[in-house]
Amino acid sequence: MLIEVFKSKIHRVRVTASDLNYIGSITIDEDLIEAAGLVVGERVYIVNVNNGERFDTYVIKGKKKSGEVCLNGPAARKVQKDDIIIVIAYAQMTPEEAKDFQPKIVFPDEKTNLLT
Repeated sequence: MLIEVFKSKIHRVRVTASDLNYIGSITIDEDLIEAAGLVVGERVYIVNVNNGERFDTYVIKGKKKSGEVCLNGPAARKVQKDDIIIVIAYAQMTPEEAKDFQPKIVFPDEKTNLLT
């Protein structure tokens, strides 16, 4: 049996842009992707701290050290520029694997979205 377990989180980043006319997804600074152990194309859940919206999308790599966090396509309707969001990823594993698993949690600077 597999269970779904919290794998990683980028905690409280600021939305730098939203692009309704893009196909879809969330563009994230490559440094944040790497620090959180995310994979380009991976499904992630977005929680908007400002309005309570919760939705899922997938990761697109943004420019390294840019602080970019851009919601694209229909997800752009669920955020405003400068909203604070949390990006969460889950993984499937056996209960035995889950007992020793340690998730990666990233706390970037809320103003710049850069790692300190």
